Amino acid sequence: MTMRQSQTAVLEKNTTLHGTFATEPFEVAWAREARWFLQIVDADGDATITLSTQVSPDGLNWVDLPGGERTIEGAALTSWAVADFGHWLRVQGRVADGGAVKVRIYLALKS
Repeated sequence: MTMRQSQTAVLEKNTTLHGTFATEPFEVAWAREARWFLQIVDADGDATITLSTQVSPDGLNWVDLPGGERTIEGAALTSWAVADFGHWLRVQGRVADGGAVKVRIYLALKS
């Protein structure tokens, strides 16, 4: 029996985001399961953040993963699972209406 492997990557830690952004790409080809965690630590007013999980075959060219879209309002912790993701993952997003949000973004992986 093979022991399962796991890893949690901290992609953003107390980072203030404005406008359109994307996390650094993360290579996940070894993983069977992936789950994003996004915590809004502080929001500028009623800032809304729209997120898309993106996949890539090479870490350079990106496409939205169907069903990977999320909209978050106010200070919150949210999580969503990702399936059939291929070799690379990242989150691309947009903070609406000139707002700003301070976030923590984690990617939890299991083999």
